[in-house]
Amino acid sequence: MAQYLLLALAASASLLAGVCSSVLAQQPVQPLPKVGSCPLGYYSSGGYCVPSSGGNTRGAIEKSGAGCPLGFYSSGNYCLSSPSNEREAIQKSGKGCPLGWYSSGGYCVKSR
Repeated sequence: MAQYLLLALAASASLLAGVCSSVLAQQPVQPLPKVGSCPLGYYSSGGYCVPSSGGNTRGAIEKSGAGCPLGFYSSGNYCLSSPSNEREAIQKSGKGCPLGWYSSGGYCVKSR
């Protein structure tokens, strides 16, 4: 009986870890420094673009250059995460990306 309980706990922990990792990989929805007008789903507040409280707001990053990374689309001076995107992106610093991230234009995108 104890063996079955341990197997069930291990399976539950594995499932929970998979769910948490996919949630953590999404672009965070957080205030951004304001550069021009705010992206779709954000409003201006004291030099920042703040996520609206409607719950449909997508994570965003400031646009670097002309394009957006894979899984993101342009909204003014920002790149918004596409609805099906489950990856996080950061602006590239230097020529390479950190371990576990890959290059996409001027950005580093977190690998799955």
